[in-house]
Amino acid sequence: MKVILRENVPNVGKIGDVLEVADGFGRNYLLPRNLAMLANERNVKEMDHNKRIAASRMAKSKAKAEEDSKQLSGVRISVSKHAGEEGKLFGSVTVREVADLLAEKGFMIDRRDITLPENIRTLGEYAFTVKLHHDVVAKLTLEVVAG
Repeated sequence: MKVILRENVPNVGKIGDVLEVADGFGRNYLLPRNLAMLANERNVKEMDHNKRIAASRMAKSKAKAEEDSKQLSGVRISVSKHAGEEGKLFGSVTVREVADLLAEKGFMIDRRDITLPENIRTLGEYAFTVKLHHDVVAKLTLEVVAG
């Protein structure tokens, strides 16, 4: 039986794969659970069409992320924190604070896309990255000053 996978199935294949599977496996497992559909001519054409649409969306998304990366690259953010002697902060600088600072500058970035190198607990400059797309990363600088 020929099927097209609708979802990733461990030890079988990935989404969009056209596979030849045993009749019982397809009829009793893949089809009832909506993990696959029969690979007739209409379904194969529809899957190819959906792949082309998804590829064009990904290309547009990546192009926009690269534009945003050019705008973001080299941006310096400064945060003022209470610090004790020897430059140690009372608390730390969090990813949420960095996301809020970027929002003030007009960049709406999800906090989960920001990667700080470590817990920031001292004054100084730190380089961090923002993931805009799974292939596009922008590098920024965070300056922590006593306030």
